[in-house]
Amino acid sequence: MNHLKSESFVTSETPVPEDDASFAELLSSFEQQHGESAGQTLQGVIVSVSPEAILVDIGRKMEGSLPLSAWREQHDEEPKPGDAIAVMSSGRDDEGYYRLSLLRIERPKDWSGLQHAFAERQTIAGTVVEQVKGGFRVDLGVPAFMPASRSGVRNAEEMPNLVGQEIQCRITKLDVDKEDVVVDRRVVIEEEQARRKDEAFHLLAEGAVVTGRVRNVMDFGAFVDIGGIDGLLHVVDMSWSRVSKPADVLKPGDELTVKILKIDSAAKKISLGLKQLQDDPWTVAGRTFNQGDRVSGTVSRLTDFGAFVELMPGVDGLIHLSEMSWDKRVRKPSDVLKPGERVDVVVLQVNVAERRIGLGLKQALGDPWTAVPGKYPVGATVEGAITNIAPFGAFLDLGDGIEGMIHISDITNEKRLEHPREVLKKGQIARAVVLELDAERRRIRLGMKQLEPTKADLYIAGHKVGDTVSGRIVDVQGTRAKVELDEGIVAQCSMKPKEEPSVEPALEKQSDVSTLSAMLAARWKQGAPEAENAAAAREGQIRAFRIAALDPDKHLIGLELAS
Repeated sequence: MNHLKSESFVTSETPVPEDDASFAELLSSFEQQHGESAGQTLQGVIVSVSPEAILVDIGRKMEGSLPLSAWREQHDEEPKPGDAIAVMSSGRDDEGYYRLSLLRIERPKDWSGLQHAFAERQTIAGTVVEQVKGGFRVDLGVPAFMPASRSGVRNAEEMPNLVGQEIQCRITKLDVDKEDVVVDRRVVIEEEQARRKDEAFHLLAEGAVVTGRVRNVMDFGAFVDIGGIDGLLHVVDMSWSRVSKPADVLKPGDELTVKILKIDSAAKKISLGLKQLQDDPWTVAGRTFNQGDRVSGTVSRLTDFGAFVELMPGVDGLIHLSEMSWDKRVRKPSDVLKPGERVDVVVLQVNVAERRIGLGLKQALGDPWTAVPGKYPVGATVEGAITNIAPFGAFLDLGDGIEGMIHISDITNEKRLEHPREVLKKGQIARAVVLELDAERRRIRLGMKQLEPTKADLYIAGHKVGDTVSGRIVDVQGTRAKVELDEGIVAQCSMKPKEEPSVEPALEKQSDVSTLSAMLAARWKQGAPEAENAAAAREGQIRAFRIAALDPDKHLIGLELAS
C-alpha cells in the first residue's frame, strides 16, 4: 500500500474520536453534527412490522422507523420482514430511531417521460413483476426487462425475493418503436454505496481506533471492512513477532480492533495496524534486559553473519559469528545452531533506540581458558588428535575447545621437514609437551620432538654405574673435564685423584723392616700413578673412564678416571 502523507478529514466541528471508539460511534457522531443525514436516499430492509410502525435496517447503528400508515398509502399489500424498500431519512425521533419516509420517485406516465428519464439518466421507480429467463420483468408503467446481472443481487438463491418489490433503476436502453425498455438497478445501488463510502471515508482520521471484520486474507496482508470501506492490514503490522503467513494469524470473518495508520485521500486507501495497539516490545525489552544478563531464547533464523534469537515476542537479539565459540572459527551459524533450537545466551549490549541486542553464546558456555594455566602448565605432557595442518605447523585438540600449536621445527628430531604432512595427518593421535603458554593471547605452544628419546637417553639406558667406558677428552677446566663418549653424547668427569690409604699406619703395624723397605721401593718406582694420570689428562686424549653416576631425568652422565 502506498503510504502517502495525507491530511485529516476531521473538521473543527467534528469531534475527534477516542481511541476505543467504534466506527458506528464515529458515524453516529458525524450524523449528529451534519443533520442526521437528512434528505438522504437509503436502501433498507424491513426487520419487523408492528401495528403502528415498520422497523427498517438502513445499515446504521440504529434502525429506522416508518409509519405503517405511510406504507399503506402507497401499497395495497402488507409489508413483510425481509422486503427491500427505498426510504428517505429526516433525522431521529425521541427514542433515537431514524425517522423514515417512503421514497417518492417519479414514475414516467408515458413514453415521453421515459425518453426524458433516459436522456437525463434519471433514477426512476418500478416494480418487479416476475422473474423470467435471464432476468426480471419490471413494471414502469410500461413493461421493461432487467438482466439478472444488473439486478444488484449477487446470489441466485436470493433473486426470487426481488419479485414484488419496488426498486430504483435507470433506463439503459429505450426503443419506442419496438417498445423495448431495459433497466439497470445495480448501477443505482453501486452509486449509493460509493456515496455512502465517500461519506464514511471522510469520517476517518489517522490515529483513530476502529472495529472491523476481516474480508479477505492475502499473502501480503488482510483486507478489513471498517464500515463499508476496506483497509489494508499489512503483514508487518499484524504483530510485533515475525509473521510468515497472514493466514496463520487471521481468517475471513474475524472481528478486529485496529488503528488507522495512514489515509491516502486521493487513492481512497487506508493502512491499518494491529500491533500498534499493543505495547512496543522494545520498550519492554529496554526495561527487562541488561548487559551481563543470562537469558534463554529460541533461534528464529540464521544469516551469513550470525543467528537471531527471539527473547520475547517482537524482540530478537543477534549472536554474531565471533560470539559463538571461544576458539573454533565458526564459518557458518548452521555449524553450531539450528532454527527452533532453545539456547542460553548472555546479553552483551542493549540499544533500544536502534532496536538491537547483542548476544553471546560462548559467554554462556563459560570460558575454558580460565582453567588452562592450571591444567596445562609449561612442561606438562598432553595428548590429543591433530585437528588441522598448515605449512607452518599442526594444531592439537586439547579438549573443551582448546587447541595447541606445534611448530614445524618442534615436530621431530630425525630430519628437517618441508611440511608437517610428512609425518602427521589430520585425526592422528599425538603426544606433546607444553613449551609456552600465553593465556592472555589464548595461545599454547607445544612440542613433539621434546618427547623423543635422545642419544644420551639411549646411552644411559644401555649402561649402569660402575661400567668402564672409553671416551675422548674434549675440554679440561681445572679438575673437571668434558668427555665425548659417542657422537653427540658428552659426559662430565672429575679429574681429582683418588685418595689412597695412608702408609704410615701400615708402617706402624709392620715390625718386619725388610717388608717395609720393599713397599717403599715399590711406591718410589711407580711414581704416584694417580697424580701422574691427573696431570697428564689433556684435550683430545682418549682414556678409560668409570661411570660414576647416571641421571635419566636430567640426561646427565658422571665419570671418573679408571684405575
